[in-house]
Formats: sequence, C-alpha cells, structure tokens
Amino acid sequence: MSRLTGPDFIAIQTEDLQAARAFYGDKLGLPLLQETLEAVVFNSKPVPFAVRKPLMDLEAAQGKLGWGIALWFACDDADALHEELEAAGTPIIFSPKDGPFGRYFAFRDPFGYTITAHTV
Repeated sequence: MSRLTGPDFIAIQTEDLQAARAFYGDKLGLPLLQETLEAVVFNSKPVPFAVRKPLMDLEAAQGKLGWGIALWFACDDADALHEELEAAGTPIIFSPKDGPFGRYFAFRDPFGYTITAHTV
C-alpha cells in the first residue's frame, strides 16, 4: 500500500513575490534557493518553503488566508526575533511563551498569513 511519508514542500500564495522575497528572505533570513516568475523558493530546513503566485482568487479569501493551517518555523531565538519584528512594525498575534516545542510566538506576514516561530 502506498503511504505518505511526511511534509516535503510547503508553499503559500501571494500576488507580490518581490514583497515575499524581501520579507522572508531579507527580513527573516531564509536563504533563497530559486526564484522564477511563478515562485520564490527558500532553502529552509528540513523542508523547502515557497511563496508562489496564486492558484485561486485570493480576494475571495481576504482575511482568511491560512485558516485551519498552522505554519511553524524553527528559529535560533524566538524572543530576539519577536523583538526585531515588533520593532519593525510586524503585527504580533501573541508574544513569546513556553510551549510543547520550546519558546514560541506568532506574527502576521505582509500577506495575512499567521506564522509561528519557535526556538529549536
């Protein structure tokens, strides 16, 4: 029987790929793996992460992007990243706290997705 083995690639959607590259690459430090007209792919570990052009009408999903999905990113220091993002005006959903996977907090990216960062 065929079976899933686990996440191998994760992507979110936005119209503004340059803003995605600036936010996830320049501001958050994810290394760029590949950039095309359709997507910006980051060499995140252990699973590559991309921001791609929409496959659907994002206007219809306005305010509901990512509902029901939890996107967690590992980082080296959740408290320090929280301070940097807050100082830069990034909307913070909740401040750092201790949880099952270490210290974590959540923020909203420029496209409306909620991202959770946790210290590994």
